[in-house]
Amino acid sequence: MRRLTQQQPIRAVLVIFGGTGDLTSRKLIPALHNLKAKGALPEHFAVVGVGRRDLSDEGFRESLYPTLSRAVGENLRDDAWARLKERIVYRRFDFQDEQGYKGLRELLEQMDEAYQTGGNRIYYLAVAPEHFEVIVDKLQANGLVRNRDGWGWQRVVIEKPFGRDLTSARRLNQKITAIFTEANTFRIDHYLGKEMIQNIMVLRFANPLFEAVWNNKHIDNIQISATETVGVETRAGYYEQAGALRDMLQNHLLQLLTLTGMEPPVSLATEAVRDEKVKVLRALRALTPERMAADVVRAQYDRGRIEDRRVAAYREEKGISPTSTTDTFLALKLGIDNFRWAGVPFYIRTGKRLRAKSTDIIIQFKNLPQILYAKEHGALQPDILIIRIQPKEGVYFQFNAKKPGMDPGISPVKMDFCQNCDFESNSPEAYEKLLLDVMRGDSTLFTRWDEVEYSWKFVDQIAQAWGEEEKASSLTTYAAGTWGPAAANELLARDERDWWSVEG
Repeated sequence: MRRLTQQQPIRAVLVIFGGTGDLTSRKLIPALHNLKAKGALPEHFAVVGVGRRDLSDEGFRESLYPTLSRAVGENLRDDAWARLKERIVYRRFDFQDEQGYKGLRELLEQMDEAYQTGGNRIYYLAVAPEHFEVIVDKLQANGLVRNRDGWGWQRVVIEKPFGRDLTSARRLNQKITAIFTEANTFRIDHYLGKEMIQNIMVLRFANPLFEAVWNNKHIDNIQISATETVGVETRAGYYEQAGALRDMLQNHLLQLLTLTGMEPPVSLATEAVRDEKVKVLRALRALTPERMAADVVRAQYDRGRIEDRRVAAYREEKGISPTSTTDTFLALKLGIDNFRWAGVPFYIRTGKRLRAKSTDIIIQFKNLPQILYAKEHGALQPDILIIRIQPKEGVYFQFNAKKPGMDPGISPVKMDFCQNCDFESNSPEAYEKLLLDVMRGDSTLFTRWDEVEYSWKFVDQIAQAWGEEEKASSLTTYAAGTWGPAAANELLARDERDWWSVEG
């Protein structure tokens, strides 16, 4: 996806609240290291980590190195890390502590002088959601958010979840945008930084071969799958409140849906792209109680095997209630009620402890009339196009061709482009792109408020239909290491379809 970016030199101080957390060490610091190694990190740049652990500047830097080394592996550049860590400092204070913010203000003013950052600040909230409002309030109260001409800009980056439902999301949005404004609020969804997600628009709108058939005249159905082999791990507290519905559908999967289903934007400008994504969310067919019962499958993983290793059931995981009704798997049949997609079902599934880790968008094209070759060779395989997002990145296209040699038979063949199969592939990590975009002020790959609002409206109707009794009665189970519950297969079988799973 090509995006418009500001052309002025980038200069800023990145302030990471939650500096000692996993996100900082596993994602943000490795991304900054990679940018430094590539020469993409601006010269006038520095980092402040804010946390509650008692660490010196040097102690903080040393604490980051082991995780950085594991995350980057053999691509670790000691020279790049040496240059980067010189510009990383640490401040310890509780997020409620007024004196801490006063000290932070003094530090940032000193850093403006030292690194010529001009008052430009990025406040990255890599913290639990309950701290969002507190931090934003304290930043404003202590003169750390000005956004005035001559004093630079200040932007805030917020990780998911952005609220727990529509009501809480609206309250949080009013609080944050009253201080930072919508233009300076960056709601991050790391999925949108992935290479192949950005490629969806290029694939569609730069290739007449695909855009000409990207509609209900030629497409039979679209499947969006995001599957994981891992369980809940250390996220029990969060996951018990979120489940697959809030953890995956509300953000990642609905974003994939909008990019797959959107109309061509009038330009590649940020707001033009976002406008078309919102139209898809507004056109989602409402899930009535009858459709909920027929078109939504929710399940929870039971004991099973992952790669010849026995794994526990969800209810046996540390921190999980033995009577939990939280969904770890979700499958839905959705419809987009507009001219392009009328009659085309969108099947979505996501789950933990499944057979393989993958995220794919699968477009199944309609079969030709069953004449000519079909008369002699039987039903032919449909043409399918797969956009592979992770772990493989690429495009897979399957179509029918004659078998080689004297055999008159017909069999499916494939064209398979893999972008990251080469060991030396240099696809940038999602956070590299997203951090640079925040510095540039380019919010194309971030979620605008009305996208959040419409996605929560859709998800809330599902959540509200599941009262406590319905949550228990609608929940089924599946063995870990499988592709999910039988009901998910029946969801498509009723339409005489199957989930596609293309290996290799």
